[in-house]
Amino acid sequence: MGSVKLFRQKNRVIPGFGLSMGITISMLGLIVMIPLLSIFVVLSGVGPAELWQSIRDPQAVAAYKVSLLCALSAALINAVFGTILAWILVRYRFPGRRILDGLIELPFALPTAVAGIALTTLYADSGWIGSLLLPLGIKVAYTPIGITIALIFIGIPFVVRSIQPVLEKLDASYEEAAAILGASPVRIFRKVVFPEIRPALLTGFGLAFARGLGEYGSVIFIAGNIPYETQILPLIVMSKLEQFNYGAAASIALVMIVFSFLILFAINLVQSRLDYAAKGAE
Repeated sequence: MGSVKLFRQKNRVIPGFGLSMGITISMLGLIVMIPLLSIFVVLSGVGPAELWQSIRDPQAVAAYKVSLLCALSAALINAVFGTILAWILVRYRFPGRRILDGLIELPFALPTAVAGIALTTLYADSGWIGSLLLPLGIKVAYTPIGITIALIFIGIPFVVRSIQPVLEKLDASYEEAAAILGASPVRIFRKVVFPEIRPALLTGFGLAFARGLGEYGSVIFIAGNIPYETQILPLIVMSKLEQFNYGAAASIALVMIVFSFLILFAINLVQSRLDYAAKGAE
C-alpha cells in the first residue's frame, strides 16, 4: 500500500494539483457559471408563451439577422486578411515590423467606445473616408457595412494571434522540399502550410464570430440604431433592461448564449473531424 501511495504522489501532474484544480473550478464557477445561471434564474419566472413571444419579437428577429450576418461577414474577412497579416509578420523582416506586430493588440487595449467613436468619425458622410466613398454611392456609417467594419476591427487580433504561433513553429524544410520537387507556391501553401494552420484558423474564426455577436461598444455609434435595419442584439437587450423588462432581456440573452455555444460546438466538431481524418491518413 505504501509503494502504491508513493507511486501516485510521484505521478501527479503538478505539485499541489488538488489545490490548483479547486481554485480553478472555484474561479470558473464565480466568473462564468454563476453569471450564466443567473439568466436561467430570471427565466424561471417567465412562462413559455412570454419566452416565445420575446424571442419572436419582430424587432428582435431583425436584430438576429443583422448581428449574425455582420458577425459572419467580419469573421470571414478576418480569416482571410488575418492569415495574410500573420504570414507577413512571421515570414518577412522589414522596418517597423515590431510596431505593426504591437498594433495588432490595439483593439484589445483600446476601449470599445473609443473605437466606435473613431470609426464613426472616419466613416460618417462628412468624415475623412466617408466623404471619399459617398460620391461613389457607398454609404458606410449607419449601415450594416459600418457594423461589419467595426467587427473586423475588434475581431482581427483573434485570427492573427491564433495563427501566428503555429507559423512560427512550422518547419520550413517541408516547404523547401516541396519547392525542390517542383510544387508551385500556391500548391505549397495549400498542401503543406494550410493543413498545419487550419485548426488555428478555425479557432480564430470562431472567436472572432462569437465576439462579433456580443459586441456593443464599438458598434453602437457607427450602427445608428435604426429599427429593423441596423439594430444589434446587445442593443435590444439593453433597451429591454432600460424598460425593466428583465424577462424579455433574459430571453434574448438566452438566444445569444445558444448562438455562441453552437458556434463553438461546430468549430470543435470540425476540428475533431479534421484531426481524425489526418490520423486516418497517417
